[in-house]
Amino acid sequence: MGNKKLRIDRDDSILVAIDYQEKLMPVMDEIDRLRDKISRLTRGIGVLNIPAIITEQYPKGLGRTENFEEIKGNLGEVTLVEKDSFSAFGAPDFEGIVKATSKKTILLCGIETHICVQQTALDFLERGYRVLLIADCCSSRSADDKAIALSRMEQAGAELVTVEAVLFEMIMGNKDPEFKDISRIIK
Repeated sequence: MGNKKLRIDRDDSILVAIDYQEKLMPVMDEIDRLRDKISRLTRGIGVLNIPAIITEQYPKGLGRTENFEEIKGNLGEVTLVEKDSFSAFGAPDFEGIVKATSKKTILLCGIETHICVQQTALDFLERGYRVLLIADCCSSRSADDKAIALSRMEQAGAELVTVEAVLFEMIMGNKDPEFKDISRIIK
């Protein structure tokens, strides 16, 4: 453990949100809770000025990102990547966009946990990135699929976190200028 960085460095972090699309979202497990957590996460990430990438899987068939304008408003700057592969790394520009940020800590979330999120996480891990999987912002149609995928990704090296844990860890204390904003978002 000695030299391994355990704390989340917000200056080295980027949010990657996978496929929160109009035709997929309504069939996700615990959809109301998921929508609430996505809103809180994107507002917090925006307050902390962390760059964000949002992917869309075959938007012609699955629709655009649900509530994209609200999410974009929360985040401020966001890069949208269309893909036709399950892993975001199958999109021609994705890896270059990530590399251009120079960030090595990936705050990963999305749907479906056991398909697109898992394949993207494994590809990030294989490339040497630190993956923090925001578990309460992930879902699948089946709770079992989500649970097993979270377990597999954790065994592969991803770290499981929650919205509240990740936002508060990045501000580190009540003296941080963003503390009040993050506290309001979480409450």
